[in-house]
Amino acid sequence: MNKNSTLLVMLLVLPLAIFGQSIRLSGTVKDSIGAPLELANIIATVKSSGAIESYGITDTRGRYRLDLPKGDTYELKVSFLGLKTEIETLTVPEDGEDLTRDFVLKEDPNQLDDVELVYEIPVTVKGDTIVYNADSFTNGTERKLGDVLDKLPGVEVNDDGEIEVEGKTVSKVMVEGKDFFDGDSKLATQNIPADAVKKIEVLKNYNEVSQLRGLGNDQDNIALNIKLKEGKKNFWFGDITVGAGLGEEFRYLVKPKLFYYSPKGSINIISNFNNTGDVPFTFRDYFNFTGGFRGFNQRGGTSFNVSDAGLGFLTTQNNRANELESGFIAANFSYTATPTWDISGFVLLSDNRTDFINNSLNTFINQGVTQEFNQVSDQQNQLALAKFSSTYKPNANFQLDYDVLGKLSSQEEFSDGISREFRNGGATEDIVDEIKENEPFSINQNVNIYYTLNDKNIFAATVQHLYQDENPFYQALLSQEPFSTVQPDFIIDQDTGEPIPNPNAGESLSLLPFQAIPNTSLFDVNQDNTIETNKLDAKIDYYYVLNKKSNLNFTLGTTLSRQDYNTSLFQILDNGNRVDLDETAGSDPASLDNDVRFNFTDLFLGLHYKVKTGKFTFTPGVTLHNYTVTSDQQGFETSEDKTLLLPDLFVDFQLRQSQNIRFNYQLSAQYTDVTNYAEGLVLNNFNRLSGGNRNLDNALLHRLSLNYFSFSMFNFTNLFGGITYTSRVDPIKTAGNFEGINQASSPINNTSFADQTLSANARFSKTFKKFKWNIGGNVSFSDLNNIINGENRNTDNFTQNYNTSLETNFKDAPNFEVGYRRQVTNSDNGVTDRTFFTDRPFANFEVSFLKGFTFAADWEYFNYDDDDDSTDLLNTYQFLEANLYYQKPDSKWEFRVQATNLLDVDVISQNNVSDISISNTEFFVQPRIVLLTVKYNL
Repeated sequence: MNKNSTLLVMLLVLPLAIFGQSIRLSGTVKDSIGAPLELANIIATVKSSGAIESYGITDTRGRYRLDLPKGDTYELKVSFLGLKTEIETLTVPEDGEDLTRDFVLKEDPNQLDDVELVYEIPVTVKGDTIVYNADSFTNGTERKLGDVLDKLPGVEVNDDGEIEVEGKTVSKVMVEGKDFFDGDSKLATQNIPADAVKKIEVLKNYNEVSQLRGLGNDQDNIALNIKLKEGKKNFWFGDITVGAGLGEEFRYLVKPKLFYYSPKGSINIISNFNNTGDVPFTFRDYFNFTGGFRGFNQRGGTSFNVSDAGLGFLTTQNNRANELESGFIAANFSYTATPTWDISGFVLLSDNRTDFINNSLNTFINQGVTQEFNQVSDQQNQLALAKFSSTYKPNANFQLDYDVLGKLSSQEEFSDGISREFRNGGATEDIVDEIKENEPFSINQNVNIYYTLNDKNIFAATVQHLYQDENPFYQALLSQEPFSTVQPDFIIDQDTGEPIPNPNAGESLSLLPFQAIPNTSLFDVNQDNTIETNKLDAKIDYYYVLNKKSNLNFTLGTTLSRQDYNTSLFQILDNGNRVDLDETAGSDPASLDNDVRFNFTDLFLGLHYKVKTGKFTFTPGVTLHNYTVTSDQQGFETSEDKTLLLPDLFVDFQLRQSQNIRFNYQLSAQYTDVTNYAEGLVLNNFNRLSGGNRNLDNALLHRLSLNYFSFSMFNFTNLFGGITYTSRVDPIKTAGNFEGINQASSPINNTSFADQTLSANARFSKTFKKFKWNIGGNVSFSDLNNIINGENRNTDNFTQNYNTSLETNFKDAPNFEVGYRRQVTNSDNGVTDRTFFTDRPFANFEVSFLKGFTFAADWEYFNYDDDDDSTDLLNTYQFLEANLYYQKPDSKWEFRVQATNLLDVDVISQNNVSDISISNTEFFVQPRIVLLTVKYNL
């Protein structure tokens, strides 16, 4: 057994040996007539200090269970809202054994609403609301909200900053009932100070529109509401952090954060300026940030998304950048203008400047070609978002919402590269200098109206409009003529979308009529793109309530989209003159450029029936769609009209309050936007060309999922898992023709084979005493099909991910977390069958000492290998970060020495296997950085 496997076994076995120095106290809690009390609270405090040692909540049979260390005396407090609290003293000797204690709670006529008691109890459950008292779980070293949430049973914060409760992703975060940047969980977990948090309310089955609660399926809708400590209300609070340090160059950090909350409104100001690699708001965050806009007709069965005209920019990540400088500032406000009118809004500005250095080795399958590509890139992403929201609710029966969200960005990338192509014992070298630019802009408006006529009749109307304008520009300066190749054996018939023999197979072909710049032998390749989109979504929902357990939902709506897409290929000569390729293309100039008008229309009528019977909730539904797709390009218009009936089914089996099984089935029609219909050539890269297909049809996606969720307050175990199967019929695939490193591709419907995926996941966590054990994993199998050089290429992928960890949460003793992650990826495309292994043990440690000192360290080890002894892909590296804090008790000042990449790792690797190639890429990362920071708490 190797050392990695030994560590994995230790992590699995260690939790079983923790309980030796404690006894188990168990029993029941009932009322005066002998009925078991579910969700009663039992708290054990150390009698000498008053500190909470253990707590529990009774299950449906009134049972509780506590683990108490030996050799101490405890005060047991048993409470239930509306009943008189019972208090008992219990001494556990050093040689004590497990004990049983039963409690009977009697009525207390003087206790009408024990609000203060709720605050003191670690966890309180009221219907669909779970209330956590933050101080019962923290140890005093937490610095932001995410640190607090990680300590709560049933709550997780993943690597992307998303919050998960009982396996479901939190969709909204509020502070004192007011949206925090429209509920963005990442901004909340990374910026709200931990010492400001008093309670965390988990709101399950959440629907922000009171008229619609219970009418739909809100089981997966979860929101968090953060309650602040009394000293944080009606006062400005927050902190200001500044830092400086040395590495290979001067480093700086400036992070002011200010917050203000009152009954009338709130203001949040967050900023972060640094060149240490800390990315407060990434390029991916920008495109994923919806600003609180709701999904449109999610169970309607149509998938039509307007894609952004991305330029292939790397998502800004500090673990791949050689240098990274970030500037970020955001402000959020909410204000109750009148008792019936609330307004809110935010502004976010971000400026990221990134340098990348990466070296790639690409082996093209079945081509006998290998490519080395070394590249240095300078990238700048300037992003801006602004939103204004208004909610008018004059009475309980009417609500009017209006939102407007604007997005604007400026993206630039300048890169210098060298591409070396090796084939048949020879080699060619190409100098590749590239420029990518884009300035996308979008504005999204949303109007929602909710009206309750009476208890039986409820109406909801939604209108959304999107305007989006993009102008990506690409330029490449090359030392070799681009796309000079040999014609393939097969080509794609544009009328049928099927591969057919190429009558000119094997002949030399220059795909584009480029000419070298005189006196330089360089080729200056350019492409302009403009995409303008107008998209209108509108629908009306009518709910007819049959009784308390069933209702009918009728939906009438439409999606109307128009996109205008223009591209132009050209080159610049040494005298600065522009030469458009369509003027030198000969007989078919229209195939080079795009001038396309694309329209998509969806008219739909839907019916859903929701009924609850016993522990089951059934929601079958069906939606009738009429689709119209038209494109006007290259001199003539194509049109398709189709009617589809798309069913869906949701079943919820509620075993008990926090344990259920859910089944989902949905049939969706998947449509693509103008970029796949436009048949003119588009430069995706210096060696990649693509063209659309006006005859594309929609794909049909069958998706079935079965999920199990269970969270027990009785023994603080969290277990969830699921299985998902998808089958995509007539999928839209990419048919690629390859010659060496050059690729020309177009989308087609693969009518011969369906793409299929089967995935399963599970996670188990248990909190016991001051320990928390996590174990989980997911496996995924996919059967995918593509067309490569006119031949069907089937690829089977099998991916396995496993992880486990053990962490502690002591108030005085040192705390640690140790864990292990393992990934196994197998890809078999009929030509190569490769398996890759990644092992990632990790550990972090935190200890407080003397008076006011805290030391923390994080370590992670990466070991990457494959099963092919003939390759040299073994890659190992490890990262170590450390922080030393000093804050004098009751002082507002904190001093910290922080060090990142202490082992001074300079290169990390990433590997990928696709239908066409096996690639290994090295990224040069930021060097060791040591920083001294000072923080002042307001």
